[in-house]
Amino acid sequence: MRLRSISALSPPPHRKPGTLMIGRDEGGLRRLRLRFRSESPDKRAKFRAVAAWPRFPLTPPLGFGGSVTGDDVWAGPSAPAMDEGGSRIRRRVSVRKRNRPILGSFLDAPTAAELKPGEEEEDDEEEEEMVAGSRRRKTVGVQPVENIDSEEDMFSEYDSFAENSFLAQVDDLEQKYMQLPQHRKHATDLAAEDLCSESIKHHKLSTTTVGNFTELKTDGYTKYQSGHEDISIEPGADLLYDVPSSQVLYFENLQNSSNDLGNQSTKERNWNSSSHKTVKEELPCNSMEQPQQIIDESSSTVRTSSDMNRRKSLKDHLKSTMTGNAKAQTPVFSRTKQLKETLLSEEINVAKKTIESSSDDLGPFYSLPSKVRDLYVQFKGIEKLYEWQHTCLTLKSVQERKNLIYSLPTSGGKTLVAEILMLQEMLCRRKDVLMILPYVAIVQEKISGLSSFGIELGFFVEEYAGSKGKFPPIKRREKKSLYIATIEKGHSLVNSLIETGRISSLGLVVVDELHMIGEGSRGAILEMTLAKILYTSKTTQIIGMSATLNNVEDLQEFLQAEYYTSQFRPVELKEYLKINDKIYEVDSKAENGMTFSRVLNYKYSDTLKKMDPDHLVALVTEVIPDYSCLVFCPTKKNCENVAQMICKILSKDYLKHREEEKQGVIKNLKNISSGNLCPVLKRTIPFGVAYHHSGLTSDERKLLEEAYSTGVLCLFTCTSTLAAGVNLPARRVILRAPYVAKEFLKRNQYKQMIGRAGRAGLDSVGESILILQEKDKQKVLELISKPLENCYSHLVQEFTKGIQTLFLSLIGLKIATNLGDIYRFMSGTFLGVQQKILLKEKSLQEITVESLRYLTEKGLLQKDTISKSEEEFQHSFHITKLGRASFKGTIDLAYCDILYRDLKTGLEGLVLESLLHLIYLTTPYDLASQCDPDWMIYFRQFSQLSPAEEKVAALAGVSENFIWKKASGQAIKKKVDKGIVNRLYLSFVLYSLLKETNIWSVSEKFNMPRGYVQNLLTGAASFSSCVLHFCEELEEFWVYRALLVELTKKLTYCVKAELIPLMEVTGVLEGRAKQLYNAGYKSLIHLANANPEVLIRTIDHLSRRQAKQIVSSAKMLLHEKAEALQEEAEALLRLPPDVPGIVASSVEKA
Repeated sequence: MRLRSISALSPPPHRKPGTLMIGRDEGGLRRLRLRFRSESPDKRAKFRAVAAWPRFPLTPPLGFGGSVTGDDVWAGPSAPAMDEGGSRIRRRVSVRKRNRPILGSFLDAPTAAELKPGEEEEDDEEEEEMVAGSRRRKTVGVQPVENIDSEEDMFSEYDSFAENSFLAQVDDLEQKYMQLPQHRKHATDLAAEDLCSESIKHHKLSTTTVGNFTELKTDGYTKYQSGHEDISIEPGADLLYDVPSSQVLYFENLQNSSNDLGNQSTKERNWNSSSHKTVKEELPCNSMEQPQQIIDESSSTVRTSSDMNRRKSLKDHLKSTMTGNAKAQTPVFSRTKQLKETLLSEEINVAKKTIESSSDDLGPFYSLPSKVRDLYVQFKGIEKLYEWQHTCLTLKSVQERKNLIYSLPTSGGKTLVAEILMLQEMLCRRKDVLMILPYVAIVQEKISGLSSFGIELGFFVEEYAGSKGKFPPIKRREKKSLYIATIEKGHSLVNSLIETGRISSLGLVVVDELHMIGEGSRGAILEMTLAKILYTSKTTQIIGMSATLNNVEDLQEFLQAEYYTSQFRPVELKEYLKINDKIYEVDSKAENGMTFSRVLNYKYSDTLKKMDPDHLVALVTEVIPDYSCLVFCPTKKNCENVAQMICKILSKDYLKHREEEKQGVIKNLKNISSGNLCPVLKRTIPFGVAYHHSGLTSDERKLLEEAYSTGVLCLFTCTSTLAAGVNLPARRVILRAPYVAKEFLKRNQYKQMIGRAGRAGLDSVGESILILQEKDKQKVLELISKPLENCYSHLVQEFTKGIQTLFLSLIGLKIATNLGDIYRFMSGTFLGVQQKILLKEKSLQEITVESLRYLTEKGLLQKDTISKSEEEFQHSFHITKLGRASFKGTIDLAYCDILYRDLKTGLEGLVLESLLHLIYLTTPYDLASQCDPDWMIYFRQFSQLSPAEEKVAALAGVSENFIWKKASGQAIKKKVDKGIVNRLYLSFVLYSLLKETNIWSVSEKFNMPRGYVQNLLTGAASFSSCVLHFCEELEEFWVYRALLVELTKKLTYCVKAELIPLMEVTGVLEGRAKQLYNAGYKSLIHLANANPEVLIRTIDHLSRRQAKQIVSSAKMLLHEKAEALQEEAEALLRLPPDVPGIVASSVEKA
């Protein structure tokens, strides 16, 4: 036992402070004594002892879960009672509790009416016996509740030593048996053995684990009746009830050893002692002092060798066990928090039973605890669900866990339904959940938003994006995980779960933007992921959602899913078209699809007309600065030009709107960019205007988005990527032209862009205006009236990233290893559903055979013939080492042989004097093919290489002479691989970036947009992670493994080493990490324990929402790391089932 605090509270002058003593008598049992030296025996001394017991509170709960804390015990000599055994102090106890109105129903002491019939009679008998001088316990009356406010309250209330604690009960048993002279022989021994045998035999230990701590619950009261064999005990309360698990285990072992010693001593036990009764109130732990001479006398006259050994054993074990427990660090939890966690646990159990039953009662909140509803109010301000959300969640198909596709307009609240279903799966069904999102930025936004829920409800939120993510994921003991992943990482995660036989642990897969299944290589990867889940796990539910779906029937057939749709929008959307200075409202009932609305009334000079021929400023000024506006532009350059043009025309009055806050944004942009600031943003931000596209760094985008969300910025000129990215709604959305780059707008893109109009809870209406020229009028009228584009499988179009990668993984994972099984699998894919539409020239079987032949010729598969028959369906395949490495590393099969050759060549002369060689090996091939080097810059960089770096270029096959000729425009006769030249150029960019860690200076040096440089860095980090997994499967590349681990970390963060721990937290980028580090938050532990309010005051331009998300994400990451360490420790200490000696002995027993 360890004391947290002992304080004597201002004793009167005539009273000396009390002394708390923990001692041991000669019987080997610990005693807890409270001694007072008093000059005036009639006065009382007040003391408070706040004690923390390891793991479990040693005092039974009062009415409902958790320990009784907060007792103020008054002790002093009052009417001493005398008997044969010596003097004994009669004590009174008053218990003072905090007044907690909310929990009052749980904490009220039982009334007389509530007591069991026998209790009152027993109380009367007990009082009579006490007057006669017996040594029996007294019941305790709970005094009226009063409020206490103390700075010393370390547990939100007070902990005290209670008379029915473990030590007190041991002490009382000893005294009980010592008081009878005829039974003093072996008294100490028998008391200890009775403690072990009776409590283990008749009692039940009940624990409820919630979060990271354990509470003990008990009901009723304990009653010891006369006689050793006729003890009657109420279930739920027991002597070993609050003993730590290590001590319970000890008593079990002691019981076993006692049985082995025979029945010699047990025959002597035939007591007719007084009853021992414990009521569910708190008693002080002042053990009655037994005269020491009696113990010495009985011990010295009747002790045998066996008795001494067993007494010594009890003494030593109690001493070592309790000393060990005292050293353990015990987290401090308030009673309020314990009660809340217990309530949550019980609600989850009720919800679990409800969800498993066929009942229509959905419980407090759609089969979830009421705490979930409270958290949505607290964190997101959602007090009530929309009608369609309620309907969707109560669908019979959802209750039966059937696969579901649902489609609603943008901003309709689709994500909330998915979140509730995910929480049901983790909290009630105790399964893991995978959520697949299209972009890294959305993954990080979702993790930041859900980490707070994970902390409160006890589940993990894990990021699988870029180079982050563990394969296979950590297998948790109790808590479940929510994996939030990009499309590519989600595929790798599912592969690892299938390979380790854990796919059934995945209870639910949620896919946002399901329509992306029809978009290029990413769509092919998404299709492969879903097809594998459908084929390998019949218990995993799939939920898909999208705002832009058309051929839902095909998707329903592929996913074997139900379909739900609604046209609900929380804010009405009005669509307009602008031709010249006239504005028309889109009207499907009108003859040509539109009706005249109004003429723009804005006075333009001739000069302004030339600057703004499309009247953009007129449209914008109708809503800003009081409301927000988005202007979608065809290209990135056009975004910047339009932003500057608008600011040139705007009135100077716009500069005064939230002027100080806008200056703060500019200052913060400089801070996160090492003093650099984009000249365009410098001119536009004072007007509340900014551009938003991929040319910005992640830090800049995040800061500008936050400024827009809070209303400091009122206008964004942006590209179409914002429509599919983070949620930034606006009062008015303007489409600068019906084009994305040079391609005419698609219906899906149009719906996504205009879907940003109208902010739920802020606007009563949302408006979209498409600006068009007369020449595009007919196309636009078709655009606004035609249905959404269909989704089509891209497995065949994306040959190396699609169907070939799929076949390689099917055989590698042993899902299907022969042609017949592979063909059956393919019939269940999205391609299989659409084969009649998509496969005109070749059948699915022909494409399957052709793809397998290609993989075999490339050395990724080998054919095994299990029959001499020449029929193709009789052939089975197995994956080669190179094939497994490509599949595990998720390497594009178009480049896997090139990567193998480059790594092999690198082994012959790996240059480690600098990072350049390793960077070259991990520069993405696909980015190199899109690169267009500036040859003069290339030559300048080449001429500055050190001898070691020149060697790297020579190994790659690029000479300085070649670069000089390209820079000077001379003809080159010798053929050089363009891919290698471009890849080396990008390696120079990355190498400079790692040396300088400043994107702005590198961007300027290579004349590249800073956003492109950062995207290159992100791509290189991801590809480096893939190459690492590739090398792990090939023994010959062992040397690369340790090198690539460090390189991947450098590429992922590209900052000074001290900032890396902070940047591990989702949402903390380089600029924010520097601010936090300079403010003293130098580690993950600092952030996890930070106060959000202090963060807001300390860190410039940090909103309350961001501060809370950072702290929640840090706590989540810290919990994950702690859990992983616990898992590792338990795995090390866990006894393997195949230990030879144990296996042999179990066989002999059988």
